[in-house]
Amino acid sequence: MLSKVISAAYLALWISSCVVTSAVDVHMTRALQLMSETPLIDGHNDLPWQLRKQFNNELNKVDLYTLETTHTNIPKIKEGRLGAQFWSAYVPCETQYKDAVRQTLEQIDVVHRMCEKYPETFMFATSSQDIMKAFNMNKTASLIGVEGGHSLDSSLGTLRTMYQLGVRYLTLTHSCNTPWADNWLVDTGSEPSQHNGLSPFGKQLIVEPPPGGGGGPPAGGGGGGEKPRGRPAQNPGKKNPFFFPPPFSSKRNVPDDVLMKVNNTGGIVMVNFYNDYVTCRDTATVSDVADHFDHIKKVAGAGIIGFGGDYDGVTRLPEGLEDVSKVPKVVAELLRRGWTDEEVKAALGDNLLRVLREAEKVRDSLNGTSPDDVPIPYDEVKNSCRTSYGYPNAGAVHSLSTLVLLLTLAGSFQINSFINCL
Repeated sequence: MLSKVISAAYLALWISSCVVTSAVDVHMTRALQLMSETPLIDGHNDLPWQLRKQFNNELNKVDLYTLETTHTNIPKIKEGRLGAQFWSAYVPCETQYKDAVRQTLEQIDVVHRMCEKYPETFMFATSSQDIMKAFNMNKTASLIGVEGGHSLDSSLGTLRTMYQLGVRYLTLTHSCNTPWADNWLVDTGSEPSQHNGLSPFGKQLIVEPPPGGGGGPPAGGGGGGEKPRGRPAQNPGKKNPFFFPPPFSSKRNVPDDVLMKVNNTGGIVMVNFYNDYVTCRDTATVSDVADHFDHIKKVAGAGIIGFGGDYDGVTRLPEGLEDVSKVPKVVAELLRRGWTDEEVKAALGDNLLRVLREAEKVRDSLNGTSPDDVPIPYDEVKNSCRTSYGYPNAGAVHSLSTLVLLLTLAGSFQINSFINCL
């Protein structure tokens, strides 16, 4: 009799275990099915920065099939069903006023070379049409976003050139003010506001149309979570890849009023996985990340949500989301919470595709429009590392090192003559 009771208990436990396992498998199976129908488009990955940090961009020394010192490699990309990726052309704020443009161009170059080295995996992409073409070829569409307006050196010409090289979004700032935009630290009180969000040139830069349809990336974002005040609405499809949702207290998170504004303008908010933004703690879980998806959906609807994991750009990731191969777990969790197939597909990629298509319509409507070639006022960018060529009445500007060299080598007459010319 006792053996029958024990057997019955084991049977009940086994059945219960199968039910739970079956439920989990159902959600993951459905998640993978949806990801085979709609591309997972991630708005931010810092693998290019890791290639610089670890290999100084020497791709010949890297094998992305076997690389294990990053969150991202080719096997992980395949397992994570990554349909399209905006690779970040990021350089630190310390490069501002120095070599930010050169270093950013080198990061753009490494993305191009990565696609050329692994054509069986990556397809370089610059449009919504390219994304779908790559997806249908079972390749990861590879787009570029520039992380921080300091990479432009306050130049509309640099912005247009980067667009021609394939850049399709620019975050306005990272963690430093530029001569035309305030960064998120202003909201913490740790840095003073210099522009009340955006200067007149900052607004000028945002509405600059792309080359051939007029000049800047069709998707501009408020970088680093800062909220520019008075932002113009030239492009109704603005993509904000660096906004992170509340409900926690990090200043990098998007306030509810901004979420609603993004909904009103048809934009997108892409959820970052960094623990410090997800929970404001060192640790987080897949469920915590899904809470942010739920919050955005509750406040502004599923039509503004996207994925922006920030893999290889952060030091702490949620348990269960340790690398890009784990992203399907978020999709399965959303399904477990009752998200419909349509809502999940919207977050996976349909929202981003809609935003990009709207931006492309704006670009095309401006075809033939002359680019804005009025430069930023010289007084707003004047520093010891910048010359003034082209600016009338700006006066000559020489670096301190140049003056020291001239003063060392010149005779007294030559010194006096030189000083009189300044």
